[in-house]
Amino acid sequence: MKIYNTYTSSLEDFVPIKKNQVSIYVCGPTVYNYIHIGNARPVVFFDTVRRYFEYKGYTVKFASNFTDVDDKIINKAIEENLTELEVTRFYINSFLTDLKNLGCFTDYIQPKVTEYMSKIISYIDELVRLGYAYSIQGDVYFRVSKIDEYGHLSNRKLDDLISGARVDVNPLKESPLDFTLWKKTDEGIAWDSTYSKGRPGWHTECVAMIDDIFGGEIDIHGGGSDLLFPHHENEIAQSMATHNNNIAHFWMHNGRLNMEGEKMSKSLGNSLFVKDLPGNKMAFRLFLLSTYYRSPINFNMDSLEAVEKDYIKLENTVTSLYRHLDLNNELSETTVENEEILGMLNRFNDAFEQDFNTPNAITELQAMVKSINVLMRQNSDFSLLNQALKVVLSMTGILGFDFHLEPLSSEDKSLFTLWNEARKNKDFKLADHYRGILQEKGKI
Repeated sequence: MKIYNTYTSSLEDFVPIKKNQVSIYVCGPTVYNYIHIGNARPVVFFDTVRRYFEYKGYTVKFASNFTDVDDKIINKAIEENLTELEVTRFYINSFLTDLKNLGCFTDYIQPKVTEYMSKIISYIDELVRLGYAYSIQGDVYFRVSKIDEYGHLSNRKLDDLISGARVDVNPLKESPLDFTLWKKTDEGIAWDSTYSKGRPGWHTECVAMIDDIFGGEIDIHGGGSDLLFPHHENEIAQSMATHNNNIAHFWMHNGRLNMEGEKMSKSLGNSLFVKDLPGNKMAFRLFLLSTYYRSPINFNMDSLEAVEKDYIKLENTVTSLYRHLDLNNELSETTVENEEILGMLNRFNDAFEQDFNTPNAITELQAMVKSINVLMRQNSDFSLLNQALKVVLSMTGILGFDFHLEPLSSEDKSLFTLWNEARKNKDFKLADHYRGILQEKGKI
């Protein structure tokens, strides 16, 4: 397997730190609002990465945080006359609901900043003790100049950053590039530390969580390309200071999602929340995975509608194949031996092996759908159809599409038989009656 490593700007062979195990951390949301469709891209992509590793037999330890301490959360709480805890609890639950609707796993490790405060403060204390951080009037800053590698991830030179730096609100800082580790404040929730009553800076939260959860370097650190600088650069700087490593063997970043050709953000007012997406949310998952993860995506409704037709075709084909085998009592475990079917599966897997090239994988899935429809029209033998079903369910499972297929009860099979007989006899009123019953039961 080859993965593009942002840190080295190259495609590298993936070798896990621990045999048969993969550790992954992905930066999560700041929970002051619903997530927009751009926020959903790293969520869906790294969920798919996890699925493929598990399909390959790896044990995956996956973590993604919730930033539940932030100025935006304070402002939201004031605006809605709620406590910060009430705000964050609501939007965490909303985020997890959106994940489920997008077909994502929600059983990963979910650290919250408020639950990690003692670990974060201890991490800051260590940076101060080592001389990589300093305190001024209750605030704590990181000395960027002490990290020779600073700027390596985002391909920025330290001298250029210094010359282009804006004047900071605190003129007492040693350098305008030095970033905040601890902020003295009496606004919102605050914690006691040896420096002041306050709360941590954003860049320290993730690195302290990774240090505690994984206890050392991890295989993959992921996130959107917008986090490259300064967030991920600052994470690496702190890890170099405390552990002399850059946190992860592989840094992976997905491209941005634009709205009608423009950058999308809540502040610009051109964002579309996941919860407000029209139609089937799983079609949006297919839309996201149809573009190579490192490339930008331009979103518009016409593109989504086109992909939704593809998703409906996929769902109908897989469901029809399953129902055909089930109604004939021919569902069975099988070994895939057919060369054509096996070839599509191998090419599907090869696409994932080459830096998670989901568009190429989806091309093979679509070829599989076409092949299934031909096999169904030709009334192919059940052994061949079971092979096709096994492969298409492997493909859709890796991509995160679950059609909730379950064997029919004897009662439901009888309804299908009566429905098919009515259609054969052109008794459309009776056929509609049985179809309505099956629809109410969620069987078609």
